[in-house]
Amino acid sequence: MTIVLSKEEIILKVINEKYPVKIHYVEGKTNEMWHCSGINSDYYARITNYKTYEEQFQEVKWTNYLFEHGVGVSPAIYSLEGNIIETGMFPEKKRIVLYKAAPGIHLPRSKWGPQIFKELGRQIGIMHRITKQYEQKESIDHLRDWYENEEYQFLKYIPEEEATIRELSQAIFAKVQALQKNNTTYGLLHADLWLENVLVDDQSKITMIDFQDCEKHYYLYDLVVPIYSALEFSFSGNGNIKDYGHAITESIFEGYLMENNIPSEMLEHFPLFLKLKEIFEYHLMHMYWDKDKLSEEQVRILNHYRIRLENNFSII
Repeated sequence: MTIVLSKEEIILKVINEKYPVKIHYVEGKTNEMWHCSGINSDYYARITNYKTYEEQFQEVKWTNYLFEHGVGVSPAIYSLEGNIIETGMFPEKKRIVLYKAAPGIHLPRSKWGPQIFKELGRQIGIMHRITKQYEQKESIDHLRDWYENEEYQFLKYIPEEEATIRELSQAIFAKVQALQKNNTTYGLLHADLWLENVLVDDQSKITMIDFQDCEKHYYLYDLVVPIYSALEFSFSGNGNIKDYGHAITESIFEGYLMENNIPSEMLEHFPLFLKLKEIFEYHLMHMYWDKDKLSEEQVRILNHYRIRLENNFSII
């Protein structure tokens, strides 16, 4: 008699065979992330072929270096064979990275105030400072520059009839790409620090998670993304959103400058990067939403973006 194991049972078996851990329960969080409960510790297994082995290896090697140098990230666990990336059959062959579970929670919207943003900025500043050291000694040649990624090929998915937004997207893209690149302005960064990728414990200690979309970009972008995320999703309605935007922006930069510098000429381009992020988000909707099956909510969101972009409004 053949025993058919569930996906969770297969993952549990593979993890326990390949890693120095004892897992007794597995629960899916996304198609790629699995919460693994152990006897003494919890872990998260990332099981995916989303990126190449070389891309994943350089990403995880970098984040482990960040952890070893005091940055708030989750370390990847080495397997029994000493590998930070393993493979297993699920039933198709996929790569595995096992992370120690990070402390903290996803903060409720009302808690994302200036003090938390100051600490987030400080942590990003540490990350960028340590990364500059890392890039002097280690290769990151398999990790892409931002403009190489499909998500930035704006004309591929934004419809031709949206001529104003297409023209704006190309202008913004060209302006950002033309900015000066050196080790003080440009390097490897998280690139997706929306607030769901930030955990905060009861001592306000911050851990940044999900580095899978890391890329080479302007350091300023890692500060723009959480600010944009807060204005889009986390403002709780207590007070004026314009004042809230100014307060969290001042706070995240204050924290960052405690640990790292930003050239003054780059600060002038903060509105440019905000607009790049806004077009990026609008483009993702066209990439992943089925235009023939849009819900009323999706139509509403698209129209709000169109109004902002076609009139070139600034969100701050």
